[in-house]
Amino acid sequence: MDKIHLSGMEFYAYHGVFSEENKLGQMFVVDLVMEADLSEAAETDDVTKTVNYAEAYEATKEIVEERTYDLVETVTAKICEAVLDKFSIVKRVTVKVMKKNPPIPGHYDYVAIEMTRERA
Repeated sequence: MDKIHLSGMEFYAYHGVFSEENKLGQMFVVDLVMEADLSEAAETDDVTKTVNYAEAYEATKEIVEERTYDLVETVTAKICEAVLDKFSIVKRVTVKVMKKNPPIPGHYDYVAIEMTRERA
């Protein structure tokens, strides 16, 4: 399978179990990898035969910024579902959602959930 990457998409959102997270919000970073056969797009140079990057970004942004969930797991799963629903060419999607500043003690870059989903 060929892969389309959208890496390091940053969003300010209000996901979390704690009320402070829902009120104050924080940065989330999303990596998206969409697997598809891109040979027809490459051969024909036709944008309709591939995934429109802007539409994939907007679908991700809508889920992350316009809704609120307790769990990053839910955010990640919703992005997977949206990509598979919106882009029929995508056979498998991997989404990684990173929470840069979760309310837990310690020193780390981020905590993250990564999920891979594919068509049946």
